[in-house]
Formats: sequence, C-alpha cells, structure tokens
Amino acid sequence: MAEAKNDKYKDLLLGLLFDGIGMLSFAIPGIGEFSDVIWAPVAAWLMTRMYKGKIGQVAGVVTFVEELVPGLDIIPSFTLMWIYTHVISKIKK
Repeated sequence: MAEAKNDKYKDLLLGLLFDGIGMLSFAIPGIGEFSDVIWAPVAAWLMTRMYKGKIGQVAGVVTFVEELVPGLDIIPSFTLMWIYTHVISKIKK
C-alpha cells in the first residue's frame, strides 16, 4: 500500500516536471516552437510509459497534439492525466 502511494506521488512529480518542460517553449520566443517539434513525440512516449493500456495510448495522442499545436502548451496534460487516473477514476469506482 505504501509503495503504491509513493508511486502515485512519484508520477505526480514527474508529471509536473514534464508539464514544466512542455511550457518552456513560452520562455524562448522563436526557438520555443521549434523545440515543440522535438518535445511532442517525447512527451507522447513518456505519457504512454507512465499510463499503460488504452487510456495511456489516448493520452499519448492527446499530449502529442497538445504539444505540437502552437499555443496549447499551457495545458498541463500530464497533471490532468494524473488527476484523472488517481482522483476521478477512483471516485467512479
């Protein structure tokens, strides 16, 4: 039980870090949007590794699109996925 709780918060911290990396393109005008071309597939891959199964695959596609489209970097997709996985889906059960 304690190990699962630690993994849960490890995922939250990693998600916050990855969302922060994704938002860095706002800090570097011009170069930032180019970095999204590199970050989008990496973020999608990370999302599918953090969240297994069909839900992770869907989240990976959403993350890829969100990171690739200019202006959508503000959406914290990793954090939202963590909330869905560890809060909302637990309430549904």
